[in-house]
Amino acid sequence: MITFLSLLYDIVNWGLYLYMVAIAVYILMTWFPGALDSKLGRLLGRIVEPFLGLFRFIPPIMGLDFSPIIAFFVLSVISEGVKQLLWWLIAAAMNRG
Repeated sequence: MITFLSLLYDIVNWGLYLYMVAIAVYILMTWFPGALDSKLGRLLGRIVEPFLGLFRFIPPIMGLDFSPIIAFFVLSVISEGVKQLLWWLIAAAMNRG
C-alpha cells in the first residue's frame, strides 16, 4: 500500500513539474516573435492557456502579465497538498498495521 501511494505521489508530482516546465517554456516563447506560431508554440498554447486564463483576472501592469506567477504558486500549493495527503495516508496505513 505504501509503495503504491509513493508511486502515485511520484507520478502526480512529476506531472505537476512537467506542467510547470511547459508553462515556463511557453512564457519564454512569448519573448521571441513568431515562436508561438510554431507547432510547439500552438501545442503549448492549447495545453497551458486554459489554466493561465483562470488567473488573468489581474490586468497586465506596465505590459507584464502576472498570471504565470499565480499559476506557479497554485501548482506549488497543489504539489504540497498532495505531499501532505500522502504523508497522512502513509501514517494511517502504518497505524492500521
